[in-house]
Amino acid sequence: MSQAFYQHLQSELDGIRTAGLYKAERIITTPQGAVVKTTDGRGVINLCANNYLGLSSHPQVIEAAHEALRTHGFGLSSVRFICGTQDLHKELEGRIARFVGCEDAILYAAAFDANGGLFEPLLGEQDAIVSDALNHASIIDGIRLCKAQRYRYEHNNLADLERCLKEAKEKGARFTLVFTDGVFSMDGTIAQLDKIRALCDHYDALLGIDECHASGFMGKTGRGTAEHCGVFGKIDIVTGTFGKALGGASGGFTAARKEVVELLRQRSRPYLFSNTLAPSIAGASLAVLDLLEGSTALRDKLEANTAYFRTAIQAAGFEIKPGTHPIVPIMVYDAVMAQKLSARILELGIYAVGFFFPVVPKGQARIRVQISAVHEREHLEQAVAAFTQAGKELGLVK
Repeated sequence: MSQAFYQHLQSELDGIRTAGLYKAERIITTPQGAVVKTTDGRGVINLCANNYLGLSSHPQVIEAAHEALRTHGFGLSSVRFICGTQDLHKELEGRIARFVGCEDAILYAAAFDANGGLFEPLLGEQDAIVSDALNHASIIDGIRLCKAQRYRYEHNNLADLERCLKEAKEKGARFTLVFTDGVFSMDGTIAQLDKIRALCDHYDALLGIDECHASGFMGKTGRGTAEHCGVFGKIDIVTGTFGKALGGASGGFTAARKEVVELLRQRSRPYLFSNTLAPSIAGASLAVLDLLEGSTALRDKLEANTAYFRTAIQAAGFEIKPGTHPIVPIMVYDAVMAQKLSARILELGIYAVGFFFPVVPKGQARIRVQISAVHEREHLEQAVAAFTQAGKELGLVK
């Protein structure tokens, strides 16, 4: 055993701690909800889960998971093409495809796998991928696995996107795919999909989006960023997750034309070499779609909660990233201060985590608050009060 190697790792860890960049894991002992309990038994208001619609603990979703366990078992012990495909999986693929405005869909064990297994099977050396500079890590890693020519445009900058499209065309790219997050997870920025679609049409390019922070609540009926931007049904490829608004467990999907999905079934490595999505998740996800297709009440409440919190936290003196999304970045800029603020509001009963490099760029540290439909007004009022008290104590607000 190489002692020098382990000493090197310890030195790296010590450096992360010294720089104030060490990410500790807090433990909760309850299901997700507006209030969760920590290991000391305290109840704290949860403002950092991706549980946008409050469905992680919804009785109808839990019952559907139990029913799938009873009827379809705990797991398939197999990949899809061997003996790992059940009727639940095929039903969910059809339902999620229609929900996001596509022809067909393919399920993955995780949304990270959906992006990781997307690009390499579809595009080759003679093709081009144009990616937003702030795209999720899973998109970046997926693109790295592909031999297509790579272009990166400034975040949400249409002029720079057009520059990349022109360059790809001038260099003779056979096919060009523009890929962007529908909603960007650190800032809550919404991609300008209507304008991006127009540019793609002008340059004969495909358009793909990651909808992990949009499916279920963006748009008037929760169909995602495309609905929000008026281009529903006009996106070539949609990737997403069942691990956020759509139930909060795990699993991902890619939705597209049948030709795209069929080729992914044949060549996408995370699909071919990973176990099938658990039956309980598939069954529960179908129940989630039933709820969302039956009523917009949850996304409507989330929209109202978000508008209230954004207004109230700014009135308290905090700087936030502008927008309308339930991701509300409260900007602190310094990593150590972000951790101090996070620790102090936890003492005051509010659970929200500091984000800093390498999760966000250096000098852009923040507390990322995420609003949920499960929050009541009193939860949000208590949160604003705690932020205000902690902010004054730390000299962040007057």
